[in-house]
Amino acid sequence: MKRRSGFAVMARLIGLVKPLTGFMILAVIMGLAGHLCASFITILGGNAVLGLLGFDMALSLKTISACVLVFAVMRAVLRYGEQSCNHFIAFKLLALIRDKVFRALRRLAPAKLEGRDKGDLISVITSDIELLEVFYAHTISPIAIAFLYTVIMCLFIGSFHPVLGLLALLAYLTVGAAIPLITSKLSGRGESAAGAEFRAESGELSGFVLDSLRGLSETIQYGRGEERLAQMNKRTDALSVIEMRLKRTAGRNMAVTNTVILIFDLGMLLLSAMLYQEGIVDYTGVLVPTIALFSSFGPAVALANLGSTLQNTFAAGNRVLDILDEMPAVEEEAGKKETVFDGACAENVSFSYGRPSDGAEVILDRVSLRIPKGQIIGLVGKSGSGKSTLLKLFMRFWDVRSGKVEISDRNIKEINTADLRNMESFMTQETYLFHDSIRNNLRIAKLDASDGEIEAACRKASVHDFIMSLPEGYDTPVGELGDTLSGGERQRLGLARAFLHDAPLLLLDEPTSNLDSLNEAVILKSLREERDGKTVVLVSHRQSTIRIADNTYKVESLSQTGRLS
Repeated sequence: MKRRSGFAVMARLIGLVKPLTGFMILAVIMGLAGHLCASFITILGGNAVLGLLGFDMALSLKTISACVLVFAVMRAVLRYGEQSCNHFIAFKLLALIRDKVFRALRRLAPAKLEGRDKGDLISVITSDIELLEVFYAHTISPIAIAFLYTVIMCLFIGSFHPVLGLLALLAYLTVGAAIPLITSKLSGRGESAAGAEFRAESGELSGFVLDSLRGLSETIQYGRGEERLAQMNKRTDALSVIEMRLKRTAGRNMAVTNTVILIFDLGMLLLSAMLYQEGIVDYTGVLVPTIALFSSFGPAVALANLGSTLQNTFAAGNRVLDILDEMPAVEEEAGKKETVFDGACAENVSFSYGRPSDGAEVILDRVSLRIPKGQIIGLVGKSGSGKSTLLKLFMRFWDVRSGKVEISDRNIKEINTADLRNMESFMTQETYLFHDSIRNNLRIAKLDASDGEIEAACRKASVHDFIMSLPEGYDTPVGELGDTLSGGERQRLGLARAFLHDAPLLLLDEPTSNLDSLNEAVILKSLREERDGKTVVLVSHRQSTIRIADNTYKVESLSQTGRLS
């Protein structure tokens, strides 16, 4: 995770507010007016006491009472308006950030997401982004309000005597800025690191819980429930220790802040009393400035409290920015000349997941392969020899380290990504099914597919009769991760998707591995007879599957030759 300072994270997050600047200004105005109303209720109360004691006041008791009532109502209305604006801004920006994150994930997929903890990604998308609501709803406007409010109150208190105004300024700066900075300095990077550690550990716990739920049947089968629970409790306890440390720091800061406020209140009373004894101010100049200072620390305290609450927020923002700033392994192409499929090839392709200089294993070394249009090409070889990787390179999920991959005699780096996806149908070894109906899972391959097209694709994949045997037919839900279906049924639905996409190049990775011999024969017959002139690259360990290939290549591991033969 990239380390960014709190100011860097704050600047990036504030930059997103630009489209909603008008609402932010309105929130600041209403918040400032509301705090002034709250303070002057107390100040007017002090004036009323002076009036009852017989001092000459500019306002009558009736006027003061009416003003207090109006200010009380306005305080409630303005507070509601401020919070409404802040939360409107927050929720709009959270939607914007989620959209940016999903776009970033789409850009990073699949290369940069393979091997990433899915639970941790879910934590970023949900809890981390949700935590940014604190920043947008309770941070930006309070900072602006605190600054403007401090200026106004210092001028008001200073109107009784400049020294009193300077003391008020010192008090606000100490509570709102000096104390948070000093406590942050004393804790060094510990508090910031604790916030980052808390978000990271929280993400790891989410991943562990998700992993535990997915593997629940295996956990029960092998009697590992107590062990898994103990690991979960250990992670939870570790997270609680970090949270306790953060809360202890927040509590300490709050205690120091409240103590300093009392000291400044007492200082204001003593200083104004000294001025009164010297005849510089009257009794009003003692009571009103003291009451005004006493009742006006709200914005400064809110500013001080941000120091402790923002550590988690900045850590969450940092994790979100990591995703937004991460560069994809392969940049999408657009604006190039349209390409029509007319065969494919790989020439002297070498590839590794990572840099060989960093110790990454070389998967493919100077591999060459020609795929003529309209033929079925079989790829066989031991596990780990690079067969599946070769298909992914044709999909351009990664770029080759050296050599080139071409379609229609054009380097795929020069082909529009949209054209490439339209020309290719890729069926992986594990067919992913969304928690939705069979029909909607199939339509992922072609969103505007008619029911007739869906049925035709399923017939080719030998899965139509099975679907019609279900109570709701094509509208039958498949359950989370397709867990209501067998491996073979999921595989046939994956093949139906590939047929429905209707691309000229079919890349099939072990399409019959979970099928019995009868269903395998039916599907292979469909591939040979109903492929409508399509080109097929077929990866399989089964000799019975590979027999339908027009040409077969053996991918050998690097310990042998590292080439196709």
